[in-house]
Amino acid sequence: MTRGVTDSHCHVWWDQFDEDRDLVLQRARAAGVERMVVVGTDVETSRAALELAADDAELFGTAGLHPHDAGKFTEATRRALEELCQREDCVAVGETGLDWFKEWAPRDAQLSSFRWHLELARSLDKPVIIHSREAHEDTLELVQACRGVRGVMHCFVMGPEELPHYVDAGLHISFSGIVTFKGSASNQEAARLCPEELLLVETDAPFLAPVPHRGERNEPAFCAETLRFVADLRGVSVDHLSRVTSANAARLFGLPPLTVHA
Repeated sequence: MTRGVTDSHCHVWWDQFDEDRDLVLQRARAAGVERMVVVGTDVETSRAALELAADDAELFGTAGLHPHDAGKFTEATRRALEELCQREDCVAVGETGLDWFKEWAPRDAQLSSFRWHLELARSLDKPVIIHSREAHEDTLELVQACRGVRGVMHCFVMGPEELPHYVDAGLHISFSGIVTFKGSASNQEAARLCPEELLLVETDAPFLAPVPHRGERNEPAFCAETLRFVADLRGVSVDHLSRVTSANAARLFGLPPLTVHA
């Protein structure tokens, strides 16, 4: 069995895991997913992510405001998030970004929040976790305007046409269970072409469970399925891709050496 897989983006603080969170983490380790980046989406959940990570050496928390919640982007929110992001145990700024698909928050609020997160990440020299849905041009414009920022395009759902722009910006590219879906040919081509040194895999749990679990609650254990699928696309071994993606995650997020469970 493959060991040492890193789920580079999950939300195991979500209330869907309240009844069986310990079992979820046990199943992840049993599936070879040893390490998880637990991503906050507002002040409350960012605190929850950091608290979970404080109790587990292979969980790592982040702090940020999701574009869906950008309507909460008040001065008090900014102060609280800045304080959380400055913590040594906070490994990244975000999740942030733009979502023109659901547009649950006004565009001007999303743009203001995203720009602030980018600048904060650059000033702290921490990676930024970027959500972008139906907002490629605006996302890229803001990233390019914040020279020197580093980070990851989380749950990358675009294709080979958009991929080079983010690669040229030096961003890592993370593929979720969406890449396993039957109608994801363009995204699969992007996963095949992504430079190895920038490649990551994730679950975005509890969302977007990969085939053969599509429609179920997603959980970090399923990251192993996405890893296997991407390894097959790229014609490499699962062990090789596990080592590469975990090393990439460690380098990006500044994580300590991985402890592989027996």
